[in-house]
Amino acid sequence: MPVTQGIDYAAIAPPLILAAAALCVLMADLFLPARRRGLLGRISLGGVLAALAADAVLATRGGSRGTFCLPAGPRGSPASCSYVVDHFTLLFQVVVLVAAVVVLLMAAGELRATALPAGEFHFLVLCSLAGALTLIASRDLITLAVSLEVVSLPVFALAALRRYDGRSSEAGLKMFLISVISTAVMLFGISLVYGVTGSMHLGRIAAALALDRHGALAPAAAAGIALVLVGFGFKVSAVPFHFWVPDTYEGAPLPVAAFLAVVSKTAGFAGLILVLVAGFWPFASLWSPLVAVLAAVTMTVGNLVALRQRQAVRLLAWSSVAQAGYMLVPLGALGGILGRTGAGASGRAAGVAGAGVTAAGVTSATITYVAIYAIMNAGAFAVVALVAKYRPRNMLDDYRGLARRNPLSALALAFCLACLAGLPPGLAGLFAKIIVFRAAIDGTAAWLAIVVAINTVIGLYYYLAWAARLFAPPPAAMAGDGAAAALPVPRAVGAAIGVAAAGTVVLSLAPELVFHVTPLALSALG
Repeated sequence: MPVTQGIDYAAIAPPLILAAAALCVLMADLFLPARRRGLLGRISLGGVLAALAADAVLATRGGSRGTFCLPAGPRGSPASCSYVVDHFTLLFQVVVLVAAVVVLLMAAGELRATALPAGEFHFLVLCSLAGALTLIASRDLITLAVSLEVVSLPVFALAALRRYDGRSSEAGLKMFLISVISTAVMLFGISLVYGVTGSMHLGRIAAALALDRHGALAPAAAAGIALVLVGFGFKVSAVPFHFWVPDTYEGAPLPVAAFLAVVSKTAGFAGLILVLVAGFWPFASLWSPLVAVLAAVTMTVGNLVALRQRQAVRLLAWSSVAQAGYMLVPLGALGGILGRTGAGASGRAAGVAGAGVTAAGVTSATITYVAIYAIMNAGAFAVVALVAKYRPRNMLDDYRGLARRNPLSALALAFCLACLAGLPPGLAGLFAKIIVFRAAIDGTAAWLAIVVAINTVIGLYYYLAWAARLFAPPPAAMAGDGAAAALPVPRAVGAAIGVAAAGTVVLSLAPELVFHVTPLALSALG
């Protein structure tokens, strides 16, 4: 019987708005004179704010809505949709769009002060954002893979946008080559998963894996799941798929580095949570130990290498690697929960229904951490963009005396660093660290909780060392180099710092704004 698929245009409105804004930027860039190119940034910002408004409207309507759906299959397979708007989708889309506002405000000053092509920059950012929103709402492996590439391909060009800078070209090329390899591996894994389950929709994949009570599909399914995990490991910069991160962040324009660290990473983690929790949940006892090892290695390598960094962007790059490790911890702890429900294929099937409340709490820890991390890391990058305007080398010693030159920016950076370290008054980061630590305990992964505690102490050193420089007097060598002069803040960069700092303060004072949404977001995954 033929199936007629209706399209819910309200559900897909946010990425559609961004795609339309990207086309408007492209057309405007053709006809606007050079002196009016600042209008391109306003079009981009307007498109992002319109997408946020569309998400707000969808949130007020409540419930879950899907489009591009298939009816229930003849063998009892559930009805499935390729694009779903639910609490999970709305939470991550809002986080991504707010972070994008900060990135666009950061970029305004740099585009005016450098030779970066404004039209290409805004077009590529909007295209990547449209892919990120689609990735977050995707519920089948084909849509996930395609939207993941829509996120990545524009970023390659953005990283290499400084056409006459060898470091920028190297950054784009290195990211491109590693991405191509990881994508090929992930597609091979998707083909294996499709071969053993006969479906691409995450709900149907989970149902097929849960019915495998005799383990006939286990070897091929496990191989496919591991290969899909490799593809997402690149996107979230987990060790050993992280080699592109430090050079790419340093060589790319600073707003692009912020985009990679916040927007791209958030979208990548949303996709990873989707495939593992909504699609591969019955085999959590197989992939969870692998994720736990990745989490431990990622946070340890990121923190240890960050200790040796003397350049701000490279420190944030290695910090983002370490933060990815913390985010992976709750997913790595799920195996212990299923271990209490039974062993083998029947245990995995029982785990879908039997581990409920604890598993939900553990997995929601990752969702909470990702949401909080995105906002506080965006704030750190916004202040780094301000200092880079006057100190292009952006060494950590360039931040000495910032509290005297611009007290508000110094306080904003110190607060964001405290959040990243998990120290008061950065309560948002402290709460995030606590829920990750508790997730490891709830998942009976005590060894992983110990690794988290050790790495948190290691991270304290370089975050506090950077924060201490903000309030230290400038070195004598810089005394005659304008080090004590006031640091003017461009309006756009100041607005970026303000938006990110305000978001971080709100989450520190009212973390329940995220804590209350994440269980709903997780339950939406079924």
